[in-house]
Order: sequence, then C-alpha cells, then structure tokens
Amino acid sequence: MSSNYSTIIESNLKQIFAKTPTHLEAALPSRQENDGYGFQAFGESCRIASDGIFLNDQKETGPLGIVISLYGLHASPEPIRIEPLRAYKEFPDSMPYAGAFRTHTEMLLVPHVAAVEQNLDLILSIITSERSSNAPSGDFTFLCYPLPKVALCYIFYRADEEFPASATCLYSSNANKFLPIDALADVGEYTSRKIIDIVKATV
Repeated sequence: MSSNYSTIIESNLKQIFAKTPTHLEAALPSRQENDGYGFQAFGESCRIASDGIFLNDQKETGPLGIVISLYGLHASPEPIRIEPLRAYKEFPDSMPYAGAFRTHTEMLLVPHVAAVEQNLDLILSIITSERSSNAPSGDFTFLCYPLPKVALCYIFYRADEEFPASATCLYSSNANKFLPIDALADVGEYTSRKIIDIVKATV
C-alpha cells in the first residue's frame, strides 16, 4: 500500500512541477526554499519539492503526503475565508464521507477532551492555532490551521452529570476551494490524530 501512496504522490508532484510553479509561493502560501516551497502543515515544517513531500526534512510517503500533494495541486490565489464556519456535511458532495468524518475526526477526540483542555496551550504552540472567540459556544474552542488556507474550528464540551463529553469540528467557509472533498475529510482526521499525539506525549 505504501508504494501505491508513493505513486500517487509522485504523479501529483509531476503535475505540480510540470512547469516552474512560481505561483505556489503566493498561492499556498509558502516561502521558496531552493528546489521547493516551505510552509507549516499539521504542526510540522513542510516542504513540497519535485522529488517529494518532506515533513521536518523526512520524506513523507504515506496518506498524509497525498493530502499535502493535493493541496499543492489545487493551490489557488483565492484567499482563505474563515466565516461563516461550515460543518463538513454542508460542503457539496460530502455525503459519502460524512459518516467517516464524524467517526474519525470528532468521535475520535471524545475520550481525550479533558486532556486536550489540560494541554491546550501546548497544542496551540505546536499547530498553527489561536483561541477562537467567534466560534459557536462550547466549554472551550480553538481555531487551527493544519494547512495555511484550511482552518478548522474545534468546539469541545466537558462531560457532566447529564451529558457525555463531545467534540465538533467546523471548517473555514471556503476550505473546499483548496482540496477535493474526500481529502478535506482526511485533513480533519489527521489534525485530530495530531492533537491526540500531542496530549499522549505529555503522559
């Protein structure tokens, strides 16, 4: 399966670099780094180059590399528009992926709500993030940028005597302009998994 991922990544990169992609610096946005373009992705230093996707200088050949290569392939000069925040199911053609999104992005975080709140400052320092003041009400919320033009707003409720803990993930309004709809669901899953990795590392 890994070789299949690599083949897809290589195909996407060939399309991106078929011509000198000078638009990527502004469109991703990114900074030009020798043979590639650097930016933050999923809390890591990322570089898209003709010979691969690199996270913290390590070549990424798995599904995360596919998502990042698709982000490069769909790079657009359109600016990110945060509001109004949108549930994943509100995007066109999202229905086939909505159930998996709920399970792998939102329900995945429910057992970790207390740990996320306890380590919120650490999460905000690792993933490009900010505390969210305009989000729908919750016990605590934050806005993060797993990719420069794709923002996720996480809304958490603590468990109490009447209700269990819950987690909701909303997207920036035009997130679907920068990725295919299935890859957009993957962004939610991989960001939630990154959050869990951060809190587990503190135990």
